[in-house]
Amino acid sequence: MDISIERLCIENGLKMTGPRRVIARVLSEANDHPDVDELHRRANKVDARISLATVYRTVRLLEAKGILARRDLGGKRARYEPTQERTHFHLVDQESGMVLEFASPQAEALLRDVARMQGFEVDIIKIELFGRRIKK
Repeated sequence: MDISIERLCIENGLKMTGPRRVIARVLSEANDHPDVDELHRRANKVDARISLATVYRTVRLLEAKGILARRDLGGKRARYEPTQERTHFHLVDQESGMVLEFASPQAEALLRDVARMQGFEVDIIKIELFGRRIKK
């Protein structure tokens, strides 16, 4: 991700404790939309004192401040990504849970045309595609 969660926290007036800094860094470096358990596992590699409860509290706070967005990408657990006001797409592998974020100017243009034909002007497009990775 090209977004500094720590910078967004500071801009939103949040006190940056040691654990929050670690969690913010882990989120900023993630490119796979981790759930809370995975976020805890990664943060714990940096600082073993960070508890799962701290991760949950931090994620809820960042979500409440509009810094993180909860995404339902299938499975039983919510995933998180920085709140983004830009068009983007997700491919979700239903077997592994892997999430791939991608852009598609052609699909975006087609969807905007469809919306325009229905009398809409689109601001943001967010689409999730669910399937399975093709084995080669």
